[in-house]
Amino acid sequence: QVQLVESGGGLVQAGGSLRLSCVASGRTFSTSGMGWFRQAPGKEREFVAGITWKRSIPFYADSVKGRFTISRDNAKNTVVLQMNNLKPEDTAVYYCAADGSGTKILSYLASYDYWGQGTQVTVSS
Repeated sequence: QVQLVESGGGLVQAGGSLRLSCVASGRTFSTSGMGWFRQAPGKEREFVAGITWKRSIPFYADSVKGRFTISRDNAKNTVVLQMNNLKPEDTAVYYCAADGSGTKILSYLASYDYWGQGTQVTVSS
């Protein structure tokens, strides 16, 4: 079992930055693939970024490449999403997720077994 708690959301002007953190409890974090997804009102939940457990290889949605950075600290059971140059279209609830098997494709919603409660990010124009 993995429990996930996100923090760091808020209101920011376009061009600003936010840092989202996700703290995981459970023994399998270090071998879990981790990801961030987001869901805007009226839209489906979409992949934002993921990071493998082995070698911490990051993956990004095209819409955030060059602006967002995902990282993990296995010693602290934490995964971080640094978001720079935010745009109004980044406004959404952001969710942290874990693939407990550590073997699945991280850009797929169905790959994840565990989800956090979400944190709101609002970018004003």
